[in-house]
Amino acid sequence: MSEESTGGTPPEEATIALPAGTGAGEATAPIRPGNPDDEPTVAMSANAPADEPTVAMPADAPAEEATVAMPADTPAEEATVAMRPAAAPVPERPVQSPSEPVETATSESGSGGFVLSRRRLLLGLSGVAGVAVAATAVAVRSASSGSGEDASRPTPAQPVVVTSRAPESTAVSKAPAPVQRRPISTLADYAKATGGPAFPTDAVALTIDDGPHPVWTPKILKLLDKYQVPAMFCMIGNQVLGHEDVARMVTRSGHQLANHTWSHPTELGGKSRKVAQAEIHKAQTKISKTTGYEPRLFRSPGGDWSPQLLWAVAQAGLLPLDWSNDPRDWSQPGASKIEHRMLAAQPGQILLCHDGGGDRSQTYQALSVVIPALQARGLRFVAL
Repeated sequence: MSEESTGGTPPEEATIALPAGTGAGEATAPIRPGNPDDEPTVAMSANAPADEPTVAMPADAPAEEATVAMPADTPAEEATVAMRPAAAPVPERPVQSPSEPVETATSESGSGGFVLSRRRLLLGLSGVAGVAVAATAVAVRSASSGSGEDASRPTPAQPVVVTSRAPESTAVSKAPAPVQRRPISTLADYAKATGGPAFPTDAVALTIDDGPHPVWTPKILKLLDKYQVPAMFCMIGNQVLGHEDVARMVTRSGHQLANHTWSHPTELGGKSRKVAQAEIHKAQTKISKTTGYEPRLFRSPGGDWSPQLLWAVAQAGLLPLDWSNDPRDWSQPGASKIEHRMLAAQPGQILLCHDGGGDRSQTYQALSVVIPALQARGLRFVAL
């Protein structure tokens, strides 16, 4: 062993030759250069054949060191130690199998030896040992977590998931009803179709179509409340859209709702089953989602029926509803004509009038006369 010193610009700095068989993913510790000008160095025998492949490790570009990342502020879960994998170092010099040692040894070091400072040796050994300990700890941690959670460790509480209201679908799921050969037009028809008890012999039912309307529906509701008359409001789906508060006003007042299609198409009985089902289902969904009331009855616009429409109504789980007294108030013939036709009502009939589709001032005026007049005759308004 001897001390050596060099003058001027030192030759290429000494490196440690390691066997090339080391795995690419294995953690390595960089050996930082010392000051070769004034340090004693130690010559160590390489003990490797001259032709064995070696890896030249650059002294001035150490490989990225593995670090330990501790997550901050994670109270819900146990903090874990994550080893960031070191990126494969890009050597400044290519891996080579030199035919002669990287550094020429002094005459005292012997054949095949190379010069290594004492400080570099100690730093290198301590760095390798530190990386090995860290890698072992991470390996043990990974093995324990991969085989299953420790039963003694408490499981973190799961957050409560709050979901918003589900969006409206295009159909309301309901069991199909028996197909009716013709729509319900009297109270006796209704009792037969539903299997319910017979209505009183002095009963009549009032049905009101084409709403809700922001002006006439609230006015008619006040009139019905004044005379304690229940009614069936046959609502159009796209009229409920935009007038949801009025639709809810009807149910809050204790009245019933029926499905009167989505868009009130004319001659619905002549349209395809697909079109009919779409009109029924879309309106059913909108009405029930808006008011919380699921209609049980369906009325075709203009009383237009067909076997295929009756089938579509039954598939939706509804019963077809018609009428037996039509004052034709939708045509605005004048309040007196509306009154005259409605006053001809007989026990057991289902009466028709409208709160939507235009100016219903004539209907409102006629109802204010007809309702108390029919009650005075001993007729009783009943709910379906």
